[in-house]
Amino acid sequence: MVQDRIEREVVVAAAPERVWEIITQAEHVGKWFGDSAEIDLRPGGTMVLRWDKHGTQYATIEKIDAPRHFSYRWKPGFNDEKPGTDDSTLVEFTLTPHEGQTLVRVVETGFSRLPLNESKRAEQFENNSEGWGIQLRDLREYVEGLAA
Repeated sequence: MVQDRIEREVVVAAAPERVWEIITQAEHVGKWFGDSAEIDLRPGGTMVLRWDKHGTQYATIEKIDAPRHFSYRWKPGFNDEKPGTDDSTLVEFTLTPHEGQTLVRVVETGFSRLPLNESKRAEQFENNSEGWGIQLRDLREYVEGLAA
């Protein structure tokens, strides 16, 4: 059976309000999490994430609780397809003040919902599991580079 939950954390040397801007504003997201982005920042709003190497991913914003929680649904591995509630994963960012910095936690769940066979689901889970480690490192470097 394919694992269904990815959890990653990173501490970023910035206030939660600043990190919030970086994870929710298109001009920033397009620099640390892809090559460009569009974000309609409201529940039900659409995010468009573009990578030259990986194509275009659509996401639907689920919850916004600035500057603490941000979540969206997407269909990783399915370029150019908008996610539904029963065929997508849920990505949740939680920002917590931590010793004058911010603990950023990302949790992605729902791989069992992806319309893929078992081996492709496992492959997508592994890709995203590795990818979130890289993306959170990139987020930390981007935020801290702006402060320098």
